[in-house]
Amino acid sequence: MTETTTPRRRAPAMSTEQRREMIVAAALPLVADHGAAVTTSQIARAAGIGEGTIFRVFTDKDELLDACLVEAMNPGHVLRELASISLDEPLADRLTQAAEALRAHLGRMGTVIGALHGSGHRRERGSGDRPPGGREASMKATREAIVELIEPDRASLRLEPGKVASVFLGMLFTRPLPASGDLGSSPGELVDVLLHGTLGTPGSPA
Repeated sequence: MTETTTPRRRAPAMSTEQRREMIVAAALPLVADHGAAVTTSQIARAAGIGEGTIFRVFTDKDELLDACLVEAMNPGHVLRELASISLDEPLADRLTQAAEALRAHLGRMGTVIGALHGSGHRRERGSGDRPPGGREASMKATREAIVELIEPDRASLRLEPGKVASVFLGMLFTRPLPASGDLGSSPGELVDVLLHGTLGTPGSPA
């Protein structure tokens, strides 16, 4: 009695765009560590591919670094995190999670941009793809996501959700002065100030 063997199916081949995304994902941590000094050989090892594969989807290393810069600035990841926050949680918890997600996004973006600029990589004007709509569209989408998190508590707020969202983002994106010695408020502290102010109960000891 002979056994029949089922031929193994090959995994479907990646499209060019999928391969680009995979390479950029593998490259980003290395770019954050090494800046423009990262080699395509290092990136290929991290991605588990041959070095030649990189140059089948990117013209050169500069184009790959530009793609990493675009991905670092891409707001899509943080917008998905904001959308995943449950509206059933208390408003303070919702906004604290939002602040943590946004700060992490800003940190990742700053690390990659700083590493590339600090190592001499300057993106050419018009090179590569930019996030759709640029900075204005990104900020608009972020503000709308925060408004959505605030909206369930509209009735209990003195300001309408759009204004609260603007104040929240303004507080979040403001950095402490270098000479102040203040490392900045934690997300929870920032949200507490936003919702309850800085004044204590009238008549309470200072």
